[in-house]
Amino acid sequence: MKLRLLPALLFLVVFFFIPLGAILAAGWDEALFASLPTFLPRALRVISFTFWQAFLSSLLTLAVGLPLAFLFARYQFAGKSFLKILTAIPFLLPTVVVAAGFNALLGARGWLNLAWMHLTHSSTPAFTFVGTLAAVLVAHTFYNAIIVIRLVGAAWEQLDPRLSQAARVLGANPWQTFWRITLPLLAPSILASGLLVFLFDFTSFGVILLLGAPGKTTLEVEIYIQALHLLNLPAAASLSLFQLLSTLAFSIFYSRLLPALSAPAKPPRQECLLPRRRLDHALVGFLSLFIFLFYALPLLALPLRSITRLEAERAQSALTAPGFTTSYYTELFFNRRGSLFYVPPIQAAQNSLTYAAITVFLSLSIGIPAAYALTRPSRLEAWFDPLLMLPLGTSSVTLGLGYILTFNRPLWQGSASLLASPWLVPL
Repeated sequence: MKLRLLPALLFLVVFFFIPLGAILAAGWDEALFASLPTFLPRALRVISFTFWQAFLSSLLTLAVGLPLAFLFARYQFAGKSFLKILTAIPFLLPTVVVAAGFNALLGARGWLNLAWMHLTHSSTPAFTFVGTLAAVLVAHTFYNAIIVIRLVGAAWEQLDPRLSQAARVLGANPWQTFWRITLPLLAPSILASGLLVFLFDFTSFGVILLLGAPGKTTLEVEIYIQALHLLNLPAAASLSLFQLLSTLAFSIFYSRLLPALSAPAKPPRQECLLPRRRLDHALVGFLSLFIFLFYALPLLALPLRSITRLEAERAQSALTAPGFTTSYYTELFFNRRGSLFYVPPIQAAQNSLTYAAITVFLSLSIGIPAAYALTRPSRLEAWFDPLLMLPLGTSSVTLGLGYILTFNRPLWQGSASLLASPWLVPL
């Protein structure tokens, strides 16, 4: 059993712990302690804001995800499959795409503000969304609600319907049945999904960087600023260590919840019902409309913006009027500035597919034996499970610097360094 863990353990040692140790060793020196009086207040503000925004984001995600989990677990209605797919799309999108979508919809030059300025003939936006805490919370919910929907929804579908039926026969009303029967049975899945959402929000980078307010940074963004902008490796290393220890604590807690989510053999699960009462129709209609507006509008705002010229180009202000255009797409295939870093879209797509295929192959080769070993956990496997989740909470900036420090030399004499190899990306 322990031999099946060996590939994953070796991979973690070589490509996680050694690079992480390299960056911590490079940054840990007297400079950190010399600057501690001035750095500590900033670090405490960053840490407190990281926990605060992750806590608020998790609460909002649960508030949105739980009703939607109930909708998909309880009712059968037209368009259900489409709406389930729609809620899963954001989780697959890069943060820059999501941020651009919300900016195109709710930014200062977003569609809603443009509509307001057009209707009122005003030159100022009606509201400010980008650069606020609300933007961060909404974007995190947009991303992570699917975690609650899937985990809690799956547990809701597996509940034995006879328990609720027995409670109703004994005189409990629907609310009493929910609070005393359904909610306690769903508590492990709710806690697990909330903790997983908190972990993702705690390590948020792109959403904070692109939609957050200036000066309101999380640990991940602050590590990026300290390491690459201020070149303060000691500060980046200390923040990375704190983030790593926090993530380890969350991972251990989450792994302890997993046995409670393993559903034993049960009677037939609850069947999805067609809405019959007026209240059921109203609930299904309201939640379906919410899903469509909340998920579809940001996803549609960006493609619509890509084919619309909101104002005339500077060089052609007298010739070109705002309106429909395909010029942004045609420009993708021209390197007008002769940049050495320009990659044609077809080549970029091919690179992405190649890296993704290699990553899937490596992940399955390493992960399947480890997953099989963890199905029969011993004391060793119980500690190994949280270790597998540690990379989720480690700063990608810090790990990237660790790769530079670790793999900038040839692996053996006469070979090229791993930094020059395309294999480093999927690894």
